[in-house]
Amino acid sequence: MIILGLNAYHADSSAAIFVNGKMIAATEEERFRRIKHWAGFPSQAIEFCLKEAGVTINEVDHICIGRDPKAKVWNKAKYVLKSLTKKNTLILDRFKNSNKIKSLESEFASHFDCKEVDIKSKIINVEHHRSHLASAFFASPFDEAAILSIDGSGDFTTTMIAVGKENQIEVLDSIDFPVSAGLFYSAFTQYLGFPHYGDEYKVMGLAPYGEPIFVEEIRKILHFDSDGLFSWDADYFVNPNEIKLDYDTNIPLISNLFGTKMVEVFGPARKEGEELTQKHKDIATSVQRVCEELILHLLNHLQKRTGLKNVCIAGGVAQNSVANGIILEKTAFENLYIPSAGHDAGISMGCALYAYNHILKNPRQPAIYNAYTGSKFSNEEIEVFLKERGIKYERLEDAELYDRITDKLIEPGVVGWFSGRAEFGPRALGGRSIIADPRNNKAKELLNAKIKRRESFRPFAPSILREYVSDYFTKVEEVPFMEKVFPIKPEKQAEIPAVTHVDGTGRLQTVSKEVSPRYYALIDRFREKTGVPILLNTSFNENEPIVNTPAEALDCFLRTQMDMLVLENCIIERQ
Repeated sequence: MIILGLNAYHADSSAAIFVNGKMIAATEEERFRRIKHWAGFPSQAIEFCLKEAGVTINEVDHICIGRDPKAKVWNKAKYVLKSLTKKNTLILDRFKNSNKIKSLESEFASHFDCKEVDIKSKIINVEHHRSHLASAFFASPFDEAAILSIDGSGDFTTTMIAVGKENQIEVLDSIDFPVSAGLFYSAFTQYLGFPHYGDEYKVMGLAPYGEPIFVEEIRKILHFDSDGLFSWDADYFVNPNEIKLDYDTNIPLISNLFGTKMVEVFGPARKEGEELTQKHKDIATSVQRVCEELILHLLNHLQKRTGLKNVCIAGGVAQNSVANGIILEKTAFENLYIPSAGHDAGISMGCALYAYNHILKNPRQPAIYNAYTGSKFSNEEIEVFLKERGIKYERLEDAELYDRITDKLIEPGVVGWFSGRAEFGPRALGGRSIIADPRNNKAKELLNAKIKRRESFRPFAPSILREYVSDYFTKVEEVPFMEKVFPIKPEKQAEIPAVTHVDGTGRLQTVSKEVSPRYYALIDRFREKTGVPILLNTSFNENEPIVNTPAEALDCFLRTQMDMLVLENCIIERQ
């Protein structure tokens, strides 16, 4: 059975393909279009997935889309009737977007060799948050688990809680738009002068530089309800009917979310590019703290309600790695699983899994700990490309390659590492990474000035060999997708300053030999030379989507000042 899953006409559009329940390929459309968070029909991602599975669209049994216009139709109708105003851009935008979903058949017919009538019979609509739930639970190792999906909004829902058991998911409760943890965090992200879609991670990175002195004021915005859910004070936000969510250019654009009361309470909003004051940092700290409290409120009640020890989380708010790092410490849950693409790109994977397991009642496949489901290029393909571009290179066997790279890192140097399949999700996990020596206390400044060209307060991540986590971190958990932040032991922080954030933490990736053999071998070679089983890892890009092809990797190398580029076994050094 072949199932194609889609996140379409929504930010982070993507495609994933499964054969008999096993994920063969999954990728975001932005990797091909080279536009961050690309929103539209993911034709190139679909084409890639079909090619990887070796099938045509006509051989696909089911086409799932993580969007169901019929979901909560009565809730939507009541909201519209209560909210009839002269200015209602949100409802107009959502109506236009729903019409695009209905035109899927014609999109397939125009891009692929197929008939609309054949496509229509294959389409399965899966509610947005049920897709998130499935992406976490059905990919997890748990036979039974509590599940939380939490984000901005999708299919009129912003939060959904459920229980998964074997191949079924039972939804327990949900929160309707506009009350939303994601929109709460996004509103403050805009208030703090980060206006672009997806900028929330900047607030998370800024938070350790402040003090939580505005926590009491921010707690007044959210109301933690006794049933384990939450509501909010709407006066702090704009009228939701006036929100403009625009995908017309396939670039997600969201209008201002914070209201006049937020300005009255916290003062004038910071404009983009203005100096970041201590007050801004303190607000970021306080917002992050209250967001963590909200997540823990939801999870603690969910645990008491279900009595379960396992929990799975997905949705945009599940990308808050700082909050993820304290979940097992601050709740009664004992085991946690978060997929590599917990954000909306994971909808494609989730809706396909929901159809295969929940709807069609097929048995589950082994847990997914491997995020390497994207593009791949052979040494031979890379050599042909480099010769065509007239680029001087060497092709080395692995052992010599690892020696040369680690010598360059120790020099110190910065290396672009392009190896194996690209990752599915927002994190570079040793497939498309820029790497450096974590012992170099100038590495952060070097990377920001010469390559990443980004805000200085944003941290870089440590990729650490799984066996050595207890030597460097105060907690030991599996973190295959760089989805959690843990405290670094105080006595180790001076040893790895480049990956130690200002608050003494690191957003780690645990690297295993089974999942990432070449990346593991490279880090292990660095360990043999330095005694440190860690590399600084950041995504291979420069204010663009993560590189997807050798050509994009080479272009990034040439326009920045990194010292070495490694394309599989082909090595290029800056002269």
